[in-house]
Amino acid sequence: MKAIVQDRYGSPEVLELREIDRPVMGDDDLLVRVHAAAVDPGVWHLMTGLPYLARVMGFGFRRPKVRVRGMDVAGRVEAVGGNVTRFKPGDEVFGTCDGAFAEYASARQDSFAPKPANLTFEQAAAVPVSACTALKGLREAGRVQPGQKVLIIGAGGGVGTFAVQLAKAFGAEVTGVCGTTKADLVRSIGADDVIDYTREDFADRARHYDLILDAAGNRPLSHLRRALTPRGTLVIVGGERGGRWIGGNDRQLRALMLAPFVGQRLRGLFSMPRAEDLRLLRELIEAGKITPVIDRTYPLGEVPEAIRYLEKGHARGKVVITV
Repeated sequence: MKAIVQDRYGSPEVLELREIDRPVMGDDDLLVRVHAAAVDPGVWHLMTGLPYLARVMGFGFRRPKVRVRGMDVAGRVEAVGGNVTRFKPGDEVFGTCDGAFAEYASARQDSFAPKPANLTFEQAAAVPVSACTALKGLREAGRVQPGQKVLIIGAGGGVGTFAVQLAKAFGAEVTGVCGTTKADLVRSIGADDVIDYTREDFADRARHYDLILDAAGNRPLSHLRRALTPRGTLVIVGGERGGRWIGGNDRQLRALMLAPFVGQRLRGLFSMPRAEDLRLLRELIEAGKITPVIDRTYPLGEVPEAIRYLEKGHARGKVVITV
């Protein structure tokens, strides 16, 4: 099969389109014929091996343990392991795996859910990592409630476009923070108000928010807390700046250390998609409450170009790979 493979950490040039063997399938696994996959910042981190914390956590210290990149996937079940009970060959599925940038991928059945009937494979591949992150950030870490005032920072990105729609679906009043070129998009997916960060500082407004979900990854804690109510909740989703050892995760660590000493709830978020989350998202999508936003699609052989585009930070929603 064709796959995007890397043997060392580095820039997109380390990624190569090669012919390799199909993945080996275990008794609890599905073998999926991949129709689409998606690009997210996690792909960049595993490609570069940065921050080094990722290597220490088991992704491979000197070189990647998993040589095929990609995590979000949508496709058809090609074969099932002996213990699989929820799927059969021919089923259309979406979910996560190691090695989605390939013609075939394999993972445990708990990593998949039936594909939403009203989505294409490309749309379905855009959902798992980003939508599950937004869902967990709002519902579990953020404890969002109907009628709350919610601020989504990075509202035009992969996580942000899902977070805006989910917060609205949960009954919140939503304000999105984004750049000028994404303002119309954020309004179109349901934001009640949009703040263009190039023209206005959300923390300088008289208005304060019950919940802030920061999916942009660079503002200081003190700045974010200024926009919170005295008992409000801040949820920090990852981070894209900082040193080579822990990267942007330093904000999450500082939030955890500060939290016991302030009235506001400060939360970091480390999210992995779960089958129950995928099933809930499927229900919301089929009910018309969430629609994936896709900026661009690239063929499998152009994964390096897709990652370079995502690195620039201008993507409106998700970047998807067709296979």
